[in-house]
Amino acid sequence: MPNIREGTAQDTPGLARLRAKWAAEQDPALTEDPDFERTYLQWAQTNPRKHFVAELDGKLIGMLNLMIFERMPKPGKASTHWVYVGNVYVLPAFRNAGLGGELMQASIRFSEAIGAARMVLSPSVQARSFYKRLGFEPAQELNVLHLQG
Repeated sequence: MPNIREGTAQDTPGLARLRAKWAAEQDPALTEDPDFERTYLQWAQTNPRKHFVAELDGKLIGMLNLMIFERMPKPGKASTHWVYVGNVYVLPAFRNAGLGGELMQASIRFSEAIGAARMVLSPSVQARSFYKRLGFEPAQELNVLHLQG
């Protein structure tokens, strides 16, 4: 049974491998890049994200990342957070088994716990029904899930 958990720094090489597999699905020409793991590691160091991963037998089989934006405070109001969901991916052999939904539920619980006002994402056409089932709704260019007023 896969384990859904928060990612750690030790997951970074596995996240790079998942990102490479995802990119190769999108464009098979992207399969050969011997420097990609190093490039990804450098990117990860300068672009901090909160990750959630699906793990089975010590190997990552799914992931997502969250970019947390702290909104500027207003007079009389504390700052709040918006959470941008990106890069939701599950290896093909493990799709349609609920892992994507479990990863998203973990990210929603996290976002609620930090008091986020909303979560936003930019879904592919194929993923819109998946996000709709989770409560996301269209909002011009993005989808939004209102967590708190």
